[in-house]
Amino acid sequence: MVDNIFLVGLMGAGKTTIGRALARRLNKTFIDSDHEIEARTGASIPLIFEIEGEASFRHREAEVIRDLTARSNIVLATGGGAILKPENRELLKARGTVIYLRASVASILARTAHDKNRPLLQTADPRARLEQLTREREPLYEEVAHFVVETGRPNVQLLVNTIVAQLEAGSANQPRD
Repeated sequence: MVDNIFLVGLMGAGKTTIGRALARRLNKTFIDSDHEIEARTGASIPLIFEIEGEASFRHREAEVIRDLTARSNIVLATGGGAILKPENRELLKARGTVIYLRASVASILARTAHDKNRPLLQTADPRARLEQLTREREPLYEEVAHFVVETGRPNVQLLVNTIVAQLEAGSANQPRD
């Protein structure tokens, strides 16, 4: 079985929920990079965006990704935009198995409708914003991912089972040392 598992995907795709369940199942430590940024700064993600702007947030995020991917035996839920920086994509791909959790815009809207902690969705047309983010980010998620899991089905345990089966199949195909 793989050492580190890194979950990527748009906000609301299920990275934190599935990551927690997957970490429990595989006896790994679960870490959410956004929560780690909040813990280090003492500020919420929306506040960081508001005061420092997205560019400064992305710099902080890159530092956290560099630190966290150096750990071992973890399941890491990354922020939705973590893949925007090439150095993050390189670290994620090199230091673990990357799983792209893909969700439809409709699913994400349903999951994030009442969530005010999503600075990029605080807009007059969240659907249009999500469609734009999907167009911009999907190629980057696919570039970095070792495999893709559709999260349209709401059953977390089924998704965890699917991921574990993929991980086992992948490690069976890896050459032994």
